[in-house]
Amino acid sequence: MRRDGRPAAPRAWSQEPAAQTVRPAEPRPRTEYAPTQTPQPYVDPQRRRPAPPAAPPPRTGRPATGQPPEPPRPPRRRRRWGKRIGLVPLILVVLMVGSVLYLDRSLNRIDALADYPDRIGDTPGTNWLLVGSDSREGLTADQDREFAAGGAIEGKRTDTIIVVHVPESGAATMVSIPRDSYVDIPGWGRDKINAAFSIDGGGPQLLAQTVEEATGLHLDHYAEIGFGGFAGIVDALGGVHLCVPYPIDDPLAGINLQAGCQDLTGPEALGFVRSRATPLADLDRMNNQRLFMSAMLEKATSLGTILNPFRLWSLVTDTAGSLEVDEGDHLWNLASLAWAMRGDLVTTTVPVGGFEDVPGSGNVLLWDREKATRFFDALANDEPVPSDLVAN
Repeated sequence: MRRDGRPAAPRAWSQEPAAQTVRPAEPRPRTEYAPTQTPQPYVDPQRRRPAPPAAPPPRTGRPATGQPPEPPRPPRRRRRWGKRIGLVPLILVVLMVGSVLYLDRSLNRIDALADYPDRIGDTPGTNWLLVGSDSREGLTADQDREFAAGGAIEGKRTDTIIVVHVPESGAATMVSIPRDSYVDIPGWGRDKINAAFSIDGGGPQLLAQTVEEATGLHLDHYAEIGFGGFAGIVDALGGVHLCVPYPIDDPLAGINLQAGCQDLTGPEALGFVRSRATPLADLDRMNNQRLFMSAMLEKATSLGTILNPFRLWSLVTDTAGSLEVDEGDHLWNLASLAWAMRGDLVTTTVPVGGFEDVPGSGNVLLWDREKATRFFDALANDEPVPSDLVAN
């Protein structure tokens, strides 16, 4: 009904509001037990790690053009430069050892230090017998003229006899033994010491025995060199710088040297150590030999030689091919000798007592027996030679 009292207009059925039907709630079935539950570990939501990102699809190297994808490339091998560089020192050591063994086999060996009855027993320290012979073996005609060797001369004699004593500690001592020293030669009687080297049936063995019995020193090593070998070693070094004490003009030795410091070639060095065209003749020659040996060893063991592979190789090969050594000697023994002589080296000669003319032997040199005994006793006991016995 309307407010004015008139009845409301009738409405169509579709205008009537839908009646809401309220259904009573169905009763839930009663169960005797609660449903089974699976316990889950507690995870703090603030510490939960995010899931790892999905792996990207493999790279094929080609755009998606409908073609089949390329197979994956194999992984590159890393270059092991560290291992390769580490092999270099090993290769160098192998080459060095191989070279030393090869050169050691090229040494010319002779039986120089043979045993004999009542031989002097071993003495402390190390004793070398160094011999310079006038052997012309292997010289060409040009070398004979260059060295003033005097043509083909059979056999060989010794112009240089040096004993080097290397102590267990301290400076080495280089002793020149005059070739005209009048001594007992076993089985031959008294004669010049160089006769032991040149007489029939003599040679290195008899010379070594003569030196041992005259000095009382037991010889441990032996080395001998001839004309050509000596000059070749000097040239392999590129010459030797030497201060010549006085002018020497000696056609027989093939030299004409002025006094003063200069570089000597192989032939000049050979003439310098051979010449007796000086006031004191053989005594001056021994002094010159020791002077030159010191200069040569200083250069041979210098850094300029050791760090120069071409010069060092030439020096070692020439030395190995030029020397004659005892059967028990090796290249490393020679290197040890050179190293021992490179530092403070005492150079002297046997105490001289005078000269005398002897029938059958000519003019000979006599040792001062009292001083010579003290001299060699000191070396035999591995002690320094008394200063009053060292000849300058």
